[in-house]
Amino acid sequence: MFVEFFGEVFKLILNFVQIFGYIGIFIMTFIESTFIPVPSELTLIPAGFLIAKGELHLAPVLISSLAGTLLGSLLNYFMAYHFGRKLFINYGKYFFLKSDQLLSLELFFNKYGAISTFFGRMLPGIKHFISFPAGLARMDLKLFVLYTILGSFIWLSFILYLGHIISTNEELISIYIKRFNIVIIFVVIFIAILLYAKGNFKNKNK
Repeated sequence: MFVEFFGEVFKLILNFVQIFGYIGIFIMTFIESTFIPVPSELTLIPAGFLIAKGELHLAPVLISSLAGTLLGSLLNYFMAYHFGRKLFINYGKYFFLKSDQLLSLELFFNKYGAISTFFGRMLPGIKHFISFPAGLARMDLKLFVLYTILGSFIWLSFILYLGHIISTNEELISIYIKRFNIVIIFVVIFIAILLYAKGNFKNKNK
């Protein structure tokens, strides 16, 4: 049942990417990088699939998806930068962001600094919102852009590669998705260990 449902969803998104091409990829990654929690996998796995089939090309897909991700992240950054915490206190529900979630994000950012923008782009549940604490902290814009591009490049490349792998056997889509989720869990654990070690190192050197 799940396999059939996922297969139909995959076909629908595949048709969307085929019809709108690179512009569609840009739009979807832009939306995904704002406060609207749309997973980038929905668009980029089919995009990787079409790259493997020769219907799209890797460089334009990466450029359009990176551009969409960066512009969506900048939108979040500048909203937080110019309107401050009051925006989220008064209208947080419209950003799908509760006050305690914003506080957790700020603590995460304040503890690990600017590098959290890099890691945050690869963490499910955080990558949509990591630009908000960066804007509230008035993080250096050039550094924000650099870390956003680097973190997004790793994440997007991985998703596209997953779509490329899936293209070899369309019947195994659901299996690869499950494996992908397992990989993400290990990536999150690995990054958490690195951040924890960095935090301890900072505390010992105070």
